[in-house]
Amino acid sequence: MSYAIGVSDAVGDALRAVFPPAKVVVIPNGIDFRNYACGSMESSRNGFRKFHGIAADVPLVGTLGELKEIKGQRDFVLAAREISKTLPDCHFVIVGKDNLRDKSFRRELKRVVRVFEMEDRFLWLDWLDDTAPFYTAIDLFVSPSHSESFGLAILEAIANETPVVATRTEGAFQLLGDSGRFAPINDPVALAAAITESLSDNLKCSAAAAAARKRAEQLFNLDTMIQKTECLYEAMLGIRQKAGIG
Repeated sequence: MSYAIGVSDAVGDALRAVFPPAKVVVIPNGIDFRNYACGSMESSRNGFRKFHGIAADVPLVGTLGELKEIKGQRDFVLAAREISKTLPDCHFVIVGKDNLRDKSFRRELKRVVRVFEMEDRFLWLDWLDDTAPFYTAIDLFVSPSHSESFGLAILEAIANETPVVATRTEGAFQLLGDSGRFAPINDPVALAAAITESLSDNLKCSAAAAAARKRAEQLFNLDTMIQKTECLYEAMLGIRQKAGIG
């Protein structure tokens, strides 16, 4: 093996436990920020909300990811109940498929929402071909994962300048840095508090979202990922040529 590439610090650490550390290189995933709207797009925001019957002036909190235990959607639902005690008009969107054959996790989540008598404030979407309207429509993106090696959904939220609250996974911390708003893993009450606090200060949230995008443009852009990958391949090719291989 020449090198193993990790797409995040967490993946790099895992690879170093298996391969020689000197052979592990971390090249973070990157996206093309030119494909993402900078700031709120009012028409897209209102269009998404109107299509799904959500008023334009109510707080809307969303999460996106495969429906599974480790992604923390149960904590999101439990946090929603806490949030509704102080923000009774807050609505919630869960985007993601349940890939279990019997769809048992999705049914469980919906059952909990029904027990909480919050069905009218939850929107369930299997998936979205275009996530931009979702990110512009919500006031806050939440990543409640119990484990996250990178977190593409978080990065997409950052690229759309959507404020983010995340559990303190390795991937979320790498993406958001010291200025991110985090909650402990597997703690719905603390997650609810972080969400409520974020929703109560729009100016601070907007400033943090703009700063997060600026930081991410430097660290997680597609051009940088390609450049670093090309440099690694060129170095590998040079080593092989010097050794008379290939």
